[in-house]
Amino acid sequence: MNQIVQNLTGMGPLTDQVIATDLLIAAKSGIKNYSVAITEASTPEVRATLQQHLDDAINLHEQITNYMISKGYYHPNNVQEQISVDQLAAQTALNLS
Repeated sequence: MNQIVQNLTGMGPLTDQVIATDLLIAAKSGIKNYSVAITEASTPEVRATLQQHLDDAINLHEQITNYMISKGYYHPNNVQEQISVDQLAAQTALNLS
């Protein structure tokens, strides 16, 4: 499957870092969406269900974050290092075009 994606996009392989970053962004989006949905829910049962999904999304976010930190992909406690990683990723993206 990875080769198919490479051929279609003309880009290199999807790395663990790319996949983990995409998953982390999706988890953050889910957390935001569940939070908004809870404020709009009309019944306690719906709010409770959404709250459970929110808790699950927060736990997933924590797991992904810990994985990325352990692999050196994410540096939430070292701003300068994270800026360097982000600048390298931005330059790589610019070089693709």
